[in-house]
Amino acid sequence: MHTLICGSLAYDTIMVFNDRFKNHILPEQIHILNVAFLVPDMRREYGGCAGNIAYNLRLLEGKPLIMAAVGDDHAPYLARLKQLGLAAQHVRAIPGSFTAQAFITTDLDDNQITAFHPGAMNFSHENRIADASNVSLGIVSPDGRDGMLQHAREFHAAGIPFIFDPGQGLPMFTGAELLDFIGLADVCTVNDYEAKLLTERTGKPLEELARSLRALVVTLGGKGSQIYADGAVIDIPAVAPEQLVDPTGCGDAYRAGLLYGMAQGWDWQKTGRLATLMGSIKIARRGGQNHKPSRAEIAAQFSAAFGENLD
Repeated sequence: MHTLICGSLAYDTIMVFNDRFKNHILPEQIHILNVAFLVPDMRREYGGCAGNIAYNLRLLEGKPLIMAAVGDDHAPYLARLKQLGLAAQHVRAIPGSFTAQAFITTDLDDNQITAFHPGAMNFSHENRIADASNVSLGIVSPDGRDGMLQHAREFHAAGIPFIFDPGQGLPMFTGAELLDFIGLADVCTVNDYEAKLLTERTGKPLEELARSLRALVVTLGGKGSQIYADGAVIDIPAVAPEQLVDPTGCGDAYRAGLLYGMAQGWDWQKTGRLATLMGSIKIARRGGQNHKPSRAEIAAQFSAAFGENLD
């Protein structure tokens, strides 16, 4: 059975400005801002939450199935999916649009200026959960607003358990809509900032929200994560990474670990431990899809970190 991953496929164009923005942005002239940054270093990464999650789940030898929308410039990404052995029959091309993409300029202080174009993401609602077969688990990750709402309802109506992962899309929804998502989902996962925003929007503390779910997962960066489940809070320690290089896509790697553990029927502690390990592995490489551990290497790291076998 497959895990259906609803979310974005995106190109990330990352540029490095070999100076500091503060040296070129004059505060007293901010009302007439007109600056240009020379960026001799540039790279293009494959990203988007659905792409990143599926990539990591594939590393674990899970069975991801991507459901996303792309634009006329989709050929390189679809070629990559084929090369990775990731099925693309539910990746819909939207004529006259671009694939979602972020343009990120980073300075020497690691400050970032980002422009994001959603493009084909806005048409994600044209994909239907019912079009996918042999699906036993799913996730609704950041995507077009209408698509996220629709896919959550369709997962629930089909009786397919799923994770609600609002991510950076959380501000698009009202408190009532977020409560609807939580009422439909089996698991909700957020980072610590999103958790605060979630409680503010809904007016409910995490403990109360968790009672409507099988589990509420809050990631805490280098402090690990917490899983609210069965009336208790399970603390999952962080795994020290090989090196700290790039946090891009760490949350998606974590979610792949959650999905894998859920598909295997593991308890929340073991599931959370695998999830945090996947995030640790990812942070040691640039981009969301450039780390390449084998399943055996992941299992060995899991055993070393937690003293138990992955299988």
